Amino acid sequence: MANAKKVALITGANKGLGYEMAKQLAKTGVTVVLAARDQAKGEAAAGKLKAEGLDVQFLKLDVTNKDDRTAAAAYLEKNFGKLDILINNAGIAADGISGTSVSDTSQKSLEDTFETNFFAPIALTQALLPLLKKSDGGRIVNMSSILGSQGLHADPSSPIYGFKSLSYDSSKTALNSFTIHLAYELKDTKIKVNSAHPGWVKTDMGTDAAPMELPEGGKTGVALALLDESGPTGGFFHMGQPLPW
Repeated sequence: MANAKKVALITGANKGLGYEMAKQLAKTGVTVVLAARDQAKGEAAAGKLKAEGLDVQFLKLDVTNKDDRTAAAAYLEKNFGKLDILINNAGIAADGISGTSVSDTSQKSLEDTFETNFFAPIALTQALLPLLKKSDGGRIVNMSSILGSQGLHADPSSPIYGFKSLSYDSSKTALNSFTIHLAYELKDTKIKVNSAHPGWVKTDMGTDAAPMELPEGGKTGVALALLDESGPTGGFFHMGQPLPW
């Protein structure tokens, strides 16, 4: 049966961390729906993983597009009748992770960043919750960032104190708030909701200056996606260790 295996949907998965997590999850036997807004790039990425013998399907999904979100829910319902894992990975940094000064941050930068990094994950999760509730143990992973930690940003001795980008950082802080609120709503269900900080990884956003390679960067999100019944919910983690909000 098509729904005998776990099914995962990963957004923004045609490259970088999304692609790496798709590969890692598929290697554990999970059916991965690789979602991306660019059809050509998404199909190429899925094809590459299929060529490795992995169970990966492509789904065109622009997370900011309501029609695409509705179509994604219909696709999953038709083909699997459920969803076990949702990784909200798609994200942007309109001003880069180094950002600009607060006084120079534009309204457009804030709006564009929040549309992709905050509003879209909430809308997609809401659309897919009925399918997650059909899973024997649904897992929602919101790919956040240590740059969303208010506690570390406010601490002059923290390693991120000097790295501030209002648009990006605040969008991830808001995403973390979504994690806490949704985990509370679902606390009496089998669904677990957590935020992940993958680390500073060599991606288009992280740049080649980042110290971590993609395989390491994918581990936190994948671990949270595969939590067993005793695992945590409503937390913020990096490599199994909790981070301050």
